[in-house]
Amino acid sequence: MAGRNERIWWRYILRDKGKIVYFGITSREFPESRIQQHADDGKRFTTVNIIKPRVTEAGARKWERDKIESYKRSHRGRPPRYNRI
Repeated sequence: MAGRNERIWWRYILRDKGKIVYFGITSREFPESRIQQHADDGKRFTTVNIIKPRVTEAGARKWERDKIESYKRSHRGRPPRYNRI
């Protein structure tokens, strides 16, 4: 089992025709498997941006929370389409 301070967490952004629809994080070895799960769940997106380097769990969760809050400030308080808070 990985330690809390290990930099194993991926950060990624899903976009649909250029518009952000999801900010996500995963500790899976290959983020593509998590992204495929989103597609299998019916999320529509056209591009994926994987953010490097990998970070700690705390760093990933902070990044995700900060990105969603920043998005909400510029979109009348609404989160990206698939982020639920």
